[in-house]
Amino acid sequence: MAEKISRKEQIKKESVETPVADAAEKIIEQNIESGEKELEEELEKKLEGKERIKKEREEPREEFIPWTPKTKLGKEVREGKIKNIDEILDKKTKILEDKIVDSLVNMKSDLLSVGQAKGKFGGGKRRAWRQTQKKTMEGNIPSFSAFAVVGDENGHVGVGDGKATETLPARDKAVRKAKLNIIKIRRACGSFDCSCSEPHSIPFKVEGKAGSVRVILLPAPQGTGLVAADELKKVLMLAGIKDIYSQTFGVQRTTFNLVKACMNALEKTNRK
Repeated sequence: MAEKISRKEQIKKESVETPVADAAEKIIEQNIESGEKELEEELEKKLEGKERIKKEREEPREEFIPWTPKTKLGKEVREGKIKNIDEILDKKTKILEDKIVDSLVNMKSDLLSVGQAKGKFGGGKRRAWRQTQKKTMEGNIPSFSAFAVVGDENGHVGVGDGKATETLPARDKAVRKAKLNIIKIRRACGSFDCSCSEPHSIPFKVEGKAGSVRVILLPAPQGTGLVAADELKKVLMLAGIKDIYSQTFGVQRTTFNLVKACMNALEKTNRK
């Protein structure tokens, strides 16, 4: 009986020591080592991600980064020599830094609908992004355009457009350009139906033109509201106008020209 048991053990030992068993052991060891390496790489990636998040939280945001002006006008604003934006606009000095406007005026911004979402039979909804494509040998390169308006609702307003390969950079460019193109408008009560002295409308009839679009703005009495297109309402509200009549001629669907014509008309309110 002892001889049979010893013979069985000897067979087991011989079977284990075969080259097939050795190869299987090597494959198992390699799989274990590769699995350990993958785990280590995943742990390293997680640690790197946590460290990056910590750095981003510790770093100051753009809103709180100290502004270092590069132009003479910016340095005067930073030093406190210029405390009102009207001092710059009355002299017709060109603004080259958007932080100048941010430091002098509390601006509000909005995007105008210049694009159209895809829909059946071309009937998609209007949206703030206008998408175009450029044909190249490598394929189609998409780009997005945005049109922004900024204002303080107190007689200062500006518009600007931006273009980029993504939506958010295009919006930022548009807002920045709108701040650089800010203008001052004159508000008053110019309607013959109203005898108040509050600056809720414009002082007289003005007309602006851009491309094929003509916009006529007329003073209105209190309580009339903004009788204008939806995109023009955004511009007039941020300009601080509460009551007005408007007439438009030409291809009004072109939002760029429609808003530019309105801005041209508002700029003419400063004439004496």
